[in-house]
Amino acid sequence: MNQVPEKLISFRVYEDGNDLLGVADVELPSLEAMTDTVKGAGIAGEVDSPVLGHYESMTVKLNWRTVVKSTVHLAQPKTHNLTLRGANQVYNAGTGEYKVASTKVTLRCIPKTTELGKFDVGTTGDAANEFEVIYINMTIDGKEVLEIDKYNYICKINGKDYLKDVRTALGL
Repeated sequence: MNQVPEKLISFRVYEDGNDLLGVADVELPSLEAMTDTVKGAGIAGEVDSPVLGHYESMTVKLNWRTVVKSTVHLAQPKTHNLTLRGANQVYNAGTGEYKVASTKVTLRCIPKTTELGKFDVGTTGDAANEFEVIYINMTIDGKEVLEIDKYNYICKINGKDYLKDVRTALGL
């Protein structure tokens, strides 16, 4: 039962099923709740209260070893469907055996910044694409753990939909 997640063995990035070879690494979005300050009678100070199921801007960044056709293709001002698949190494301290755990992240995103990188002899070009994330879904070992869909009022974390009652109240 003592499962120790150790490291990412490897990963692949796909756009609409096409393998984006050349991606060096990916910086996944941070989940930062939208907040508003609550203060007044009955409160000893101020509280930055989160808005249920709402998040600040979420971005994902693909870092490339060098500029390639896919880097420029992803600059097109349209929604891009990205899928990240990772294989994680997990050590079972009870049995002394390793296993592979899968992680899948599905993103719908819109380009914000395309860095074409640099030309420097014998080094990487450090190109990058940064996107605004409007949808994210994450599964770990086949179990959905996160789904945020900003335009459809969905915020599911570990199976609980925090915007279900909001959709109902809005007649959606």
